[in-house]
Amino acid sequence: MPFAVAADGVRVHYEVTGLTKRAPVLLVQGLGAEKNSWNLQRASLALRHQTIALDNRGAGRSDKPTGSYTLEQMADDAIAVLDHAGIASAHIVGLSMGGAISQIIALKYPQRVRSLTLVATACRNHQWREDLLTSWAKVAEEEGMTSLGKEAARWMIGPRSFRRVLPALGWMGPLQLFNPAGAFVAQVKAILATDDRDLHAELANITCPTMVVVGNQDILTPRGDAEEIASLIPTAELVIISGGAHGLHIEHATTFNRVLREFLGRAERAYVPAMEAAQVAL
Repeated sequence: MPFAVAADGVRVHYEVTGLTKRAPVLLVQGLGAEKNSWNLQRASLALRHQTIALDNRGAGRSDKPTGSYTLEQMADDAIAVLDHAGIASAHIVGLSMGGAISQIIALKYPQRVRSLTLVATACRNHQWREDLLTSWAKVAEEEGMTSLGKEAARWMIGPRSFRRVLPALGWMGPLQLFNPAGAFVAQVKAILATDDRDLHAELANITCPTMVVVGNQDILTPRGDAEEIASLIPTAELVIISGGAHGLHIEHATTFNRVLREFLGRAERAYVPAMEAAQVAL
């Protein structure tokens, strides 16, 4: 059970699956979630890639320190995981909060990023979303994580898929309901404390191949958020998954996994010649 150690001593749990000699893919989860939420993607990528799925600080088997967190810390945690796993660069896939973390990784550590996939995410918070996250933190603190899970579920799953997908969520956990409420609240505060004006302004500096994915039924990070990111990153392509909501990687896993495999294949084919050319130039 590998753990990387962050700069402040926090232990960050991760798991490596797939083929070790294939291009690595780092999977970064969202608010309150842990690595098992990527199980369907890890299975889909297993014969083509090495996958590294981590638990962000405050979730899963990673440490859950008291006090404040930042998304930049979580980006640094992800790089600590790559370092500990001996991986120089990886394709980065981030969902929701993990998408914001992944944007920071691409800006702060561009040499570590082969490509960027941003799923059901945004580059800034609208006031309504800040109010919603604040209310979730209050429910977690006052009523517990089980009550929060019931409150949040309707934001995660499209109405047509709710009954079909809900049982799987207990297994893969878009919200890790056994996490302490304080750790969840710390993650919420990390999102709210992020200066998204800087992030918004810097996205034009991302040059790696980028794919932005959103479901057309996502009400937590709607299509407009994805379109905004795609318009700001010069290399970005936008993919809309029909019928998908915020949990589209579970709800529409077959479609999402196909789109992801195809993009990673294209990105890796572009990455290898570029690296070979850079080595010749040196």
